[in-house]
Amino acid sequence: MPGHAQPSLPRVLTLRDLVLFHVVAIVGLRWYLTAARTGLSSVSLWLLAVLLFFIPQGIAVSNLARRHPEEGGVYAWTRDAFGPFHGFLCGWAYWVNNLTYYPSLVLFIVGNAVFLPVISVAARSEAALPHAIASGAVLWAAVVLNLAGLRTGRWLQNAGAIATWTVTALLVALAGWAWAVAGGPGPLHGGLLPDLAHPGTLAFWATLCFALAGLELAPSMGGEVKDPERTIPRSVYVASPAIALTYAAGTLAILTAFAPGRVDVLSGIVEAFDQLGQRVGFPVARIAAALVVLTGVGGLGAWLTGSARIPFAMGLDRYLPAFFGRVHSRWQTPHWALLVQGGLATLFIFASAIGATAEDAYLVLVNATIVVYFVPYLYLFASLIAYERRHRSTATWKTAYAGLSGLAATALAVGLAFVPPPGVSNPGAHLAKVAAQALGLLLAGAAIYAFRRPRRAS
Repeated sequence: MPGHAQPSLPRVLTLRDLVLFHVVAIVGLRWYLTAARTGLSSVSLWLLAVLLFFIPQGIAVSNLARRHPEEGGVYAWTRDAFGPFHGFLCGWAYWVNNLTYYPSLVLFIVGNAVFLPVISVAARSEAALPHAIASGAVLWAAVVLNLAGLRTGRWLQNAGAIATWTVTALLVALAGWAWAVAGGPGPLHGGLLPDLAHPGTLAFWATLCFALAGLELAPSMGGEVKDPERTIPRSVYVASPAIALTYAAGTLAILTAFAPGRVDVLSGIVEAFDQLGQRVGFPVARIAAALVVLTGVGGLGAWLTGSARIPFAMGLDRYLPAFFGRVHSRWQTPHWALLVQGGLATLFIFASAIGATAEDAYLVLVNATIVVYFVPYLYLFASLIAYERRHRSTATWKTAYAGLSGLAATALAVGLAFVPPPGVSNPGAHLAKVAAQALGLLLAGAAIYAFRRPRRAS
């Protein structure tokens, strides 16, 4: 910000780091399970999500990162395109959505950690509160690791990405082996074409779009990337096809292990390894559990690291208290943003566990996250269109496709996220919790901006 000396963060991230960062941040093994619940038609829905949302997302992120490779990513792009209020609301929504995303991710980690021989009693419980306790411990372990900075923290994310590919490759190999040797439920059960007239199908498609979101996370660390104008777009082009293929392969492998209606969204990955291993006489469940936990922790670390740069940039602009923009003298990290993020996410973990089973708590968190998280995507695609109108390029058709398709897909996904998914024990309570969490967070952001604006001016 003019008139203020901005603290600099070390540029340590390379093309390899960013590609692996994209993979571990976006590819969530739990989405294999969510997709497999609908049978073979999920593959067609993955394809539609890629064409209508994922490719437009990649075009938008590459274009905007090349023009503005600064710290803050989508917050800075929106601020420059539409002004400080919209920039703040976009950055606020992007940051606080992680208050619901982290709990859903750590619930998944804890749900798979029960297969490890050394695990706490809390993680083995079916009740939501013990799961919340174990999840809080996992969350704070990741917060502490990320306080050490990207020089060391990037290796956790890199290891998580490699573990993601390893788990998927092993799962696909076992599925092919089991299908060739013993048969099974198989991916051919159910039709390939989805029923797009059914509201539940569209709501599920919105969930798959959410699973493919996250290419904008790495650009939020633009000030820590070597040669960001070239490195960030190249990383998107390399990682995107790998991410799409990984999702398709993982979903088909799960369908080989289970009939669609028998997939558990919390621990089904390790259960799939157990089922397939028993059928071929090759038990690998415990090894798979360790890799799944490493994948989840790596993804958690990536989102903690990337999203903390949003309040850091907002703190530098004085739209949040100035301490958010401070850098730790030893670790060179935005430590206050990380600590506040961890504390608020812990509150959401326990709040979502009240009066719910572990799976109900997971589903509430996922849907509330979708609503809040897609608000910045509306701004992302709108910013792309705004920049294109100011600076017309030879690729106008490409940015028009990305902007319009991305806006339409995102708007549909936001609306459909309020639809309670199948299997919820109390749909009314589920809808109320999703709406309260999502709308409450957005209104809080608008109130904070109104409060901070005169103080920033003074």
